Amino acid sequence: MSKRIGILTSGGDCPGLNAIIRAVVKCSSQKGWDVYGIPYGTQGFLRLANGNCHSQDFELREHCYDLPGLLHGIDILQFLSGSILGSLSKGTSGDQAIADTIIRGYQDLKLDALIAVGGDGSLDIIYDLAQQGRWNIVAIPKTIDNDVPFTERSVGFDTAVDKVTSALYDLTFTAASHDRTIIIEVMGRNAGHLALSSGIAGGADVILIPELVPKIDEDLITNICLRIAQLRQSGRKFALVVIAEGVRNHAGERQKAIAEYLTTQINETSQKLSFTEKLEFCDLHKIETRSLILGHIQRSGTPSSYDRLLAATFAKKAADLIAEENYNQLVVWQNGEVQIQSLDKVVSHIKKRHQLGICPNPVDANGFLVQTAGSLGIYLGENPIPH
Repeated sequence: MSKRIGILTSGGDCPGLNAIIRAVVKCSSQKGWDVYGIPYGTQGFLRLANGNCHSQDFELREHCYDLPGLLHGIDILQFLSGSILGSLSKGTSGDQAIADTIIRGYQDLKLDALIAVGGDGSLDIIYDLAQQGRWNIVAIPKTIDNDVPFTERSVGFDTAVDKVTSALYDLTFTAASHDRTIIIEVMGRNAGHLALSSGIAGGADVILIPELVPKIDEDLITNICLRIAQLRQSGRKFALVVIAEGVRNHAGERQKAIAEYLTTQINETSQKLSFTEKLEFCDLHKIETRSLILGHIQRSGTPSSYDRLLAATFAKKAADLIAEENYNQLVVWQNGEVQIQSLDKVVSHIKKRHQLGICPNPVDANGFLVQTAGSLGIYLGENPIPH
């Protein structure tokens, strides 16, 4: 049976969004369906309802992105970062008139189903609209933060880990050349998945994530200085510290440029400790500390092969669910395979966690990755370093 399906990307961009779009179009073409790409998330419905564009402007076909020469069709999309549809985090801001207009735009497009690609915040917003408008919706998780609940992996996370790991590799040599401690701040919002995975893969000496370090205090700074001192005493004059942006300052508040804040704290404390009578701190006055915020470079680059595979499998499952008319589902990755979770359950969990100010899918503080980091001698901040 022929269907008209829509696809939108919402929230922050990440590598793999275009790979999802490509796979959805290819799977749908095999079924004889028409696919419509909604520009800038739900704002595309708003534009359509307000008469600022036409439904044919949204149509996606296998050969709608031909390039000169030998490249034809949409296959090139799997290698491109960002989203050809555009992506916005903007919701309705509680304005029912805007919500009603978005719902009317969906109706005007005469869609049989919608594939929504987003993170936890986007899924929360789109779910509410879908409930009001009685949309047939299937969701695909994407975020470099990897904080969507009930899925072990979200599209974009693997590429971001590679990006940060590559940066740590490069920074190792400049840190070693100048005997410096370099503090690298990575994204993740309130989750430490990106910092933990990339820190382990990139050879960090210290990894600070909000699940293990609720806030920066004097004991933490002293222990970091001790870890740096131990490295220097062993003959290694440089160190790498990875800190997730969700770690809080001394007051337990969000701190802009938390890496710079930590750098200042380490510089001040190391100087004080170097003038104590404790031998382990005597060399600390020699350290130089620099900070670096990787920023949006973490969201860029060619999607990794894993993210492209994940995009393809998620898209295939989403198309299967639409064919079965099994709607209101989130496609997830669990136990090495694609599965589904009810959006009712997922969004209910997200809303409760957001109301409490808690990450919907935090790092397991007792999980194997945390244990692995500890076994490698990486200081995670949760325990004092033995003298």
